[in-house]
Amino acid sequence: MTPLDNELRVPKIVDRSTFQAELDSLRLREKAHTREGDTIAAARRRLPMVAVDGATPVIGEGGTVTLLDAFEGRRMLLAYYFMWHTGHPAPEQCEGCTWVTSQVRELSYLHSRDVTFAVFCQGPFAESARYRDFMGWEMPWYSAQGSLDTLLAGRRVGRMHIVCYLRQGSNVFETYWTTSRGVEAMDNSYRLLDLTVYGRQETWEDSPAGWPQRFSGEQNTRTEGRPTAQWSRLKAGHSDDLGTGKH
Repeated sequence: MTPLDNELRVPKIVDRSTFQAELDSLRLREKAHTREGDTIAAARRRLPMVAVDGATPVIGEGGTVTLLDAFEGRRMLLAYYFMWHTGHPAPEQCEGCTWVTSQVRELSYLHSRDVTFAVFCQGPFAESARYRDFMGWEMPWYSAQGSLDTLLAGRRVGRMHIVCYLRQGSNVFETYWTTSRGVEAMDNSYRLLDLTVYGRQETWEDSPAGWPQRFSGEQNTRTEGRPTAQWSRLKAGHSDDLGTGKH
């Protein structure tokens, strides 16, 4: 089925004034939604914080460093905890983590607000860094595998997380964290799809009868058995060998 398939159901056709009236009504709800998001963000800024050991080790390009080092001198650190299947080849790595991480490219806007973005992989550095290189990602990359119990503090290891930290001198504090659909904050593709007539085309969505809903589970972010974003890398000649002996 293609986007131009004539068998797809479509909205009813109306004149411009009717269309605009319906859109104006929806716009009121969109603005209320935006204002509520601002209110929630304001409450997020007023959360208390909890101390974290800034000396907690993570492994980066130059070997073992500390959580404090990962700030790169900035006041705030936003860390994405990338799920990892140790010893598995590239096609078997997390499609959801690949989905959201692929969309974090330009970091200068974060840096201008005194925020460092980094990936804290939940697997070993060597093979996960090969995956980063295969995908063409350029953000700071660390393995937090040996420190997950400390850094995640009772939260589920092996699940995607965003964790926000604040540095005051050499003291580090955790100010916010989220998981599951909360990590869609890193994503722009879903946000754009939500604007289109067929949305995300996922089975859970509330769509009119006959609307395409072809995606569920891993199908959301996989194509022909591997994370969708990998295919362009293969076509460009990049190897998905992670040094594990499995291809």
